[in-house]
Amino acid sequence: MALLSIITPELGLFFWQTVIFLVTLFLLSKFAWGPIMSALREREDSITDALSAADKARADIEKLQATNEALLVEARAERDRILAEAQKAATTMLEDARAKATTEGNRLIEAARISIQTEKNAALNEVKNYTATLALDIAEKILRKELSNSDEQRNLVNEYIKEVNLN
Repeated sequence: MALLSIITPELGLFFWQTVIFLVTLFLLSKFAWGPIMSALREREDSITDALSAADKARADIEKLQATNEALLVEARAERDRILAEAQKAATTMLEDARAKATTEGNRLIEAARISIQTEKNAALNEVKNYTATLALDIAEKILRKELSNSDEQRNLVNEYIKEVNLN
């Protein structure tokens, strides 16, 4: 029975344990549960605020990324437009330079052609004048000399022709 008395509580012990439990529960609820619960509420509120701030930050980052993508697309389009304009300007400048070079080349060729024609005409006139002068000199020499036969005239003409060097 001694063993049974240890296992089975007595009514007095049970009463005092219940009273102590209730007093402890009252003191804890009065002094400990309030601050613990308010600390838990504050913690829950701070976690909620942190989560909402993280969601807001995520939304802001997504907006910034979208804005950055739009700016990047716009910058690429602007770059492509500038490159196209530069290419067009380079092509235009190249075509203008080619046209000017062709015009200048044609002008120089025409000027050279005119100069060659002028010098050719001058050379032909000089040859004509020299030939006329030479023919007059020969005719004068032939007429001055009295020749009796045609063989002497031919010999004289051949001799004058050998004397005249057409260089």
